[in-house]
Amino acid sequence: GLHAPPPINQRVKMNQCVHGMIYLAVLVAFAACDAPPVPLDDIVFEKTFVPEQCVRAVKVGDYVRYHYNGMFPDGKKFDSSYDRSSTYNVYVGKKQLIEGMDRALVGMCVNERRLVKIPPQLAYGKEGYGDVIPSDAILHFDVLLLDVWNPDDGVQMKTYYTPENCSRKVEVSDYVRYHYNGTLLDGTLFDSSHTRMRTYDTYVGIGWLIAGMDQGLLGMCVGEKRIITMPPSLGYGSNGDGSDIPQQASLVFDVVLLDLHNPKDGVSIINQDIPQHCHRKSVAGDFIRYHYNGSLLDGTFFDSSYSRNRTYDTYVGKGYVIGGMDEGLIGVCIGEKRRIIIPPHLGYGEEGTGTKIPGSAVLVFDIHIIDFHNPSDTVVITTNYKPEVCETLAKKGDFVKYHYNASLMDGSFIDSTYNYGKTYNIVLGANQVVPGMEEGLKEMCVGERRHLVIPPHLGYGERGVDGEVPASAVLIFDIEMIEMEAGLPDGYMFIWNEDVSADLFTEMDADKDLQVLASEFSDYILRQVNEGKGRLAPGFDAYRIIENMFSNQDRNGDGKITEDEFKLKADETTHDEL
Repeated sequence: GLHAPPPINQRVKMNQCVHGMIYLAVLVAFAACDAPPVPLDDIVFEKTFVPEQCVRAVKVGDYVRYHYNGMFPDGKKFDSSYDRSSTYNVYVGKKQLIEGMDRALVGMCVNERRLVKIPPQLAYGKEGYGDVIPSDAILHFDVLLLDVWNPDDGVQMKTYYTPENCSRKVEVSDYVRYHYNGTLLDGTLFDSSHTRMRTYDTYVGIGWLIAGMDQGLLGMCVGEKRIITMPPSLGYGSNGDGSDIPQQASLVFDVVLLDLHNPKDGVSIINQDIPQHCHRKSVAGDFIRYHYNGSLLDGTFFDSSYSRNRTYDTYVGKGYVIGGMDEGLIGVCIGEKRRIIIPPHLGYGEEGTGTKIPGSAVLVFDIHIIDFHNPSDTVVITTNYKPEVCETLAKKGDFVKYHYNASLMDGSFIDSTYNYGKTYNIVLGANQVVPGMEEGLKEMCVGERRHLVIPPHLGYGERGVDGEVPASAVLIFDIEMIEMEAGLPDGYMFIWNEDVSADLFTEMDADKDLQVLASEFSDYILRQVNEGKGRLAPGFDAYRIIENMFSNQDRNGDGKITEDEFKLKADETTHDEL
C-alpha cells in the first residue's frame, strides 16, 4: 500500500514549524499549526470530527484500524481504503508506515477524523512511489480511526448497573443466559441477541465462548449490566468471523445477565413465613392446595395462580409436578410461605415450555400453602367443651340441632349458622350432611362443643361447592350441639308407644266401607301421634312418611287399602311402616 515508508536515505531532519515549535519523533500529540506556506516542513493536521468521548487515544506501539482517502493538494485522489472495502490495519510507531502517517495517528481517538498534510521528506521524498506518487509530493490524507488496541491489552469490564441483591456470582462451569449487543469499537453493530428475541445460553469458562467473553462474564450477578471490551487476540483474531467481524477487530459487548445456575445445583428453599403452630408437615403422597407466583431469575413473570383466582392442587412426591416443585413442597406447614428456586434440570429442562418459560431457565416460585391432606386421613375431632352431665349421646336416627362456624384451613370464612340466627337441623345417618360432619356429630351431647377437621374425601370432594368451597378443600367446623331428639329404631319411620289395637283396620275405616282411603289413613296416624300413642321419625316430613306408609300398604296401588292388604311391621320384613 501507499503507506509504506520510503528508503532510509530519503528521510531528512524535521525543520521548525512556522510558529517555531520543535516537534520530536516521540511526541504523543500534535497541535495543528496555522496553514504553512509550501513547502511544508512538518505534518499539519486538522481535526474535522472529534467524538464526544475519547476513552482511549493512540499511542506508539498500538495497533490501529482506519479508513483513509489519499489525495494530492489539488484534490486528485491517488489511493483509498474505501475503494478496497477494507480498513488499513497496522502498528503505529514501528516504521510500518511513512513517517508522517506514523506521527499523525498518535493521539487520535476512535471515530475521530483528521485531515493530515504530509511534506515529502516525511512521505516518499524525491523518489516518489512508482507512477502513483511523483517526486517531492505533498500528500493529504483524510483519516477516520475505527479501532485501537495494544498487544498487552486484556479484557476490560465496566459494570454500569448492579442489582441491589447479589446472592451469587458467575463462576467457571456455570451455565448462564444473557442478552447482548455486540459492536465494534467504533459502535458498528455486528450482532444482537435482542433482535433474535432469545438469550444466548452457554457454559462459562470451559471454552464454549471466545476467550474474552469467557473471562468477561465471570463475577457477574443476575440482573447486572456490564460492558465487556476485548482485543482481537481474545475475540476473533486475525481472521475475524468471515462476515460481520473484520480482521484484527476489538469487540465490545453490552451484556445483561438474566440467569445463572450450575449443573450440580439442587433445589434452593428460602423460608419466608412459617406459622407459629405447625401441627403437621407435608410428606410424599399428600394432596396440597397452594397459591404461587412464578418468575424467572431476573424477575420476569410467567405465571400465577392468583391471576386465575384458584389454587394449584396436586399430589406431591408422585411426579405430578416438575421435580423441583415435588421436592420443594415436602416438609411445608399449612399457611407457610416459601421461595423455591429450581434449576432447569429439575424444571422444564433445555426446551422450556416453548412460550413463557425459555429453555434452560431457572425458575423461582413464591408459594403459599393453603391446605393439604392425605387420602388416608380421617376426621380429626377435638372436644373443646363437654358439660359435666353428658349421658345422652347422639346416634344414628337422632334429630339434632347444632350451630357451626365453617372455614378453610387458611382461615377463609365459608359460612356460619349464627349469621342466620337459627340452628342447622339434621337426622344423623340420613345423608343430610357430608360424611365428615356425620362422623363429627356422633356421640355428642347437648351443650358439647367440638372442633372438626374434615378432609375433602369426607367433605365436598374434588368438585367443592361452586362459589363457596374450593375443590379438594379441607374443611374446619367449630360446632355446638343445641338440641337433640331421639330417633326411632333403625328401619322404622313410625312406632307405637303402647300396645297396638287388635282391631286396627276397623279403627282406621272411619266410614266402615271395608276399605281405608289415604285421607282416613293419614287422619288416623296423626291422631295417634297427637294423643301420644304413636311416634313418627323426627326430622322428616310427617305427611311424606304417612304417604309412604300408605303406599306400602296399598299393595295393588288402587288408592285404597283392604283388610287383606293390611299388615303390621312385625308381620313382614320388607316395609318400614306399621
